[in-house]
Amino acid sequence: MIYLAPWFLTAALAAEPSVHADFVIRGATLFDGSGQPGQVGDLAIRGERIAAIGSFQVAGQPRIIDGRGLIVAPGFIDLHTHSDTPLTQPATRLSLNYLTQGVTTAVTGNCGAGPTDVVGFFKTLEMHGIGTNVVHQVPHNAVRLKVMGNANRAPTDAELRAMEELVDQGMRAGAVGLSTGLIYNPGTYASTDELIALARVAARHGGLYASHIRDEGTGLLAAIEEAITIGKKAGLPVHISHLKASGKRAWGKAADALALIERARAEGLRVTADQYPYVASSTGLQATLIPPRFREGSHQDLVARLDDATIGAQIRQAMAARLDEADGGRRLRIASYPRRPEWQGKDLASLAAQEKTSPLELAVAIERHGGASIVNFNMHEEDVRLIMKQSFVATASDGSAQVPASTVPHPRSYGCFPRKIGRYAIEEQVVTLEHALRSASGLPADILQLPERGYLKPGFFADVVVFDPKTFRDQATFDQPHLYATGVRYLFVNGRLAIDEGRPTGALAGKVLRHESKAKGDAQRPGR
Repeated sequence: MIYLAPWFLTAALAAEPSVHADFVIRGATLFDGSGQPGQVGDLAIRGERIAAIGSFQVAGQPRIIDGRGLIVAPGFIDLHTHSDTPLTQPATRLSLNYLTQGVTTAVTGNCGAGPTDVVGFFKTLEMHGIGTNVVHQVPHNAVRLKVMGNANRAPTDAELRAMEELVDQGMRAGAVGLSTGLIYNPGTYASTDELIALARVAARHGGLYASHIRDEGTGLLAAIEEAITIGKKAGLPVHISHLKASGKRAWGKAADALALIERARAEGLRVTADQYPYVASSTGLQATLIPPRFREGSHQDLVARLDDATIGAQIRQAMAARLDEADGGRRLRIASYPRRPEWQGKDLASLAAQEKTSPLELAVAIERHGGASIVNFNMHEEDVRLIMKQSFVATASDGSAQVPASTVPHPRSYGCFPRKIGRYAIEEQVVTLEHALRSASGLPADILQLPERGYLKPGFFADVVVFDPKTFRDQATFDQPHLYATGVRYLFVNGRLAIDEGRPTGALAGKVLRHESKAKGDAQRPGR
């Protein structure tokens, strides 16, 4: 007789005398992704799917994995990556920095950036193979840029129709929703009405609206209100990307932001968020220091404005104010600046002293020469901890598929998930382990409406991580960010081993996961 614990019970399997499997993990602590505490049991995998969970007889001669002392969980789903281009490149399509974190699915098209040709993007991924599954969103910034360029104005009726058509095409091709990045060009110039119109297109296909909101600092609450308004008027779920209270003047606003989201949820709107568990963010220096009104047009246009006596003075005044909020540039580190790679890893204030100039003029010089990406130490630890405790907040890296290089990026690309699970849950017990695991598996699957993924259930796809709770930790730091996480002993992606006894196999086992459009006349999509 097969015994399955109550949360594993399925009538179909209960009638089977034994289980045929390729792999059986014995005696591990199983967390199903629902937020329930773990239970000791076995898990069987056959082909691409989970065959049984709990206690059962095994037929044949599967490979037996000793799971004693290990934790088994659904493979992690990263709701927010910028791996769009890396996934198409030979060196990074494996996404090893994510596999070593236990990630089996990555979402692209975030912050309004990424390919608008969803059909072509999916075709490229499937042609060459990918290490993790991929879910894509229609990126608003890229859509607007394609139709209007980097223009600071409202679209004409024809331009709005063209953008709506691009969103419609992307959704029909299997995108899961519309994403925006409202601090970035040219999306920053979009009105709420424009966003509602485009979100309505995504809504017709059963999609969601995910947003890097317009302000994560002192305007945080108004920016969340805008996202909620878009969701209400367009009729679709809202997801707030990398929720935070950014900048000293905003510290403490996390509680108000969470209350605002809770109120909308209580009113029946599906509103969720994600978070990376660090006190620093990372983006471009330009988006950090230069207000949107000065960023219209090309790079040459920006340089001309810097050289203009009147406008240049206005830009410098605005940049100086933002530098002051960042402790005179001490909170801003250069992550990547190809023109002066020796500056990478150093903060603007230190570099300015080294170069015998001011942080302002150093920043201006960097922008003249194409700009840099930065790491911005702009958050408070208590806000970070409060946000991660919420039941509607998923874990997401905001990173990208990378390999070790001379750059000094944010360590989240290598350490986000083991930091949340290993440090904050297991070591510091800020949240329970079951809460942390749900935030990385079942919750993001629910947000994306992914069928048969995100949970340990018989019949579900075998995206499964097996890790040692004693060693599953982030190794990447802000000074040494290109260090792989430790502790993942086995990782299955669609039933294939991507990590075996702690060693990557090189398997490109990921799939494109197409959202099934709910619009009338749309065909069912393969690739689940």
